[in-house]
Amino acid sequence: METNEGTAPGLDLEPAARQVRELIGSVDDGQLTGPTPCPDYSVRELLGHLFGLTVAFRDAAGKKPGPTTGTPPTASLPVLPGDWRTALPPLLDELVAAWRSPAALEGMTRAGGVDLPGRVAGMVARNELVVHGWDLARSTGQEFRADEASLRSSEAMLAPGDDDRSGPEAIFGPPVPVPSDASLMDRVIALSGRRPDWRPGD
Repeated sequence: METNEGTAPGLDLEPAARQVRELIGSVDDGQLTGPTPCPDYSVRELLGHLFGLTVAFRDAAGKKPGPTTGTPPTASLPVLPGDWRTALPPLLDELVAAWRSPAALEGMTRAGGVDLPGRVAGMVARNELVVHGWDLARSTGQEFRADEASLRSSEAMLAPGDDDRSGPEAIFGPPVPVPSDASLMDRVIALSGRRPDWRPGD
């Protein structure tokens, strides 16, 4: 769902961000060292990645160059700040507010050290919340409830095109086969290179 403010509506990341806020509120300290569907990340590092991407895409919406938008996410393992429980929720609110501005979708911006159109950056931000929200839910035994608009956006962005899919595949890995009657959620997760049936210990 997009807002109707201005001549060119902004992007509504609220549903995806709200789901992440709910999930982080139920993460137990004892779960921070547990595994995630991201092979290189524990739950702690996954949360650190969510923290970093929230700041990066907030600043990308405002076209703010600097370390937050210019540093590739693979430069080092994410570090989770000690105050993440209180710091991350308001940052998610700032992310949502930033992308509601029509100006965020105009022109070019930068995120993760990559220059890309504003509208594409917004889609990437929403997809990051969806996919890593699912990662966090699955890693901590929680239910993940993504809205259909966010899932459709992720499916459109991750679906194979006419090229070699070097963009999404380079980030998430090759898609995982799923049955033809798989749910929209499972299709999106599979397109992101994850097994929809992943559980800790797999």
